[in-house]
Amino acid sequence: MGVLTFSYNITLDGCVDHAEGIADDETHALFTDLMHEHDAMLWGRTTYELMEGYWPAVARGDVEASPALRDWARSLEAKPKYVVSSTRQEFPWSNSHHLTGDLGPAVQELKDRMPGGVLLGSGRLATALDRLGLIDEYRFLVHPVLAGHGPTLYQDGLPSTRHLDLVSADPLTNGAVLLHYRRAG
Repeated sequence: MGVLTFSYNITLDGCVDHAEGIADDETHALFTDLMHEHDAMLWGRTTYELMEGYWPAVARGDVEASPALRDWARSLEAKPKYVVSSTRQEFPWSNSHHLTGDLGPAVQELKDRMPGGVLLGSGRLATALDRLGLIDEYRFLVHPVLAGHGPTLYQDGLPSTRHLDLVSADPLTNGAVLLHYRRAG
């Protein structure tokens, strides 16, 4: 059985707005490597729509991009992408699949089918899956930025405090730090 890893960008003051933080070649290369460590991606509809609106064009070469961004985009094209949505049924982006059924059993079944693990990249979906006890690991890229606004991680709350064990803390040259945690057992 594979693990479900929640990976997200966050500022020092807790903001998870995708427009904040550092989006340079180093961070894109890091997330490309992280994606390659997993068998599949898991997103909610909002994240899927944000991604499908830009990255396929980068992968095709329709948008000017650095080699690191193009590598990220091409890796996304090839990676299986599973999407949780109750309002959308069609997901035409290559290798995209609608994850249907009850959330907990559907995600557990996906984890069971993916021995290399599943990389989760949607904040609201992460809250729902953490409430179900399905997230095994967390990889947060903490940016040296004070955004001064939200949204924030887990702003809808969890039923109880989550204790985590630090696996590693790796600084990037741009000042961000990748923190890798596992659920405390």
